[in-house]
Amino acid sequence: MRTGDQAPEFSGIAIVRKEMKNIHINDYKGKYCILFFYPQDFTFVCPTEILAFNDRLEDFRKIGCEVIACSTDSQFSHLAWCNMERAKGGLGKLDLPLLADRNMEISHSYGVLDRKAGTAFRGLFIISPDGKIRSIQINDNQVGRSVDEALRLVKAFQFTDRHGEVCPVNWHPGEKGIKLPQ
Repeated sequence: MRTGDQAPEFSGIAIVRKEMKNIHINDYKGKYCILFFYPQDFTFVCPTEILAFNDRLEDFRKIGCEVIACSTDSQFSHLAWCNMERAKGGLGKLDLPLLADRNMEISHSYGVLDRKAGTAFRGLFIISPDGKIRSIQINDNQVGRSVDEALRLVKAFQFTDRHGEVCPVNWHPGEKGIKLPQ
């Protein structure tokens, strides 16, 4: 899979606000979507990422972007983790969906499945409103991702969509893009 390709279809049971809900990629058509994979529930780096994305979810939604977290854990594991208080290592109530990929099909189709461990690597995919992959990031499991950078990238892709210009290094909203010669 490469940037510009159609995002692989996915559907499954997610935990949203401590409730089980079926979600499908088509639920997000017409919006930008970040689908990020994490290795496992009840670990150390994973909750820092999930909570950071959840705490900034309104910033993403203001620009028309939804965020989904996914692991190979079951929806029951996700729910148990959400039912634990943050102070005790849990997640508490989340607004972003925690998607269960127990059969590992979603992780496999996005190329982030660690077959040996049966878990996902830290993958992050930015999907455009028309369902195309705009960004692929896959990290080794020891390093968490930057919420600020994910937000900046979505804003940069939206800028290029609207203006037909490209964004130079370290571009931020409000800065000029580069017009390409005709």
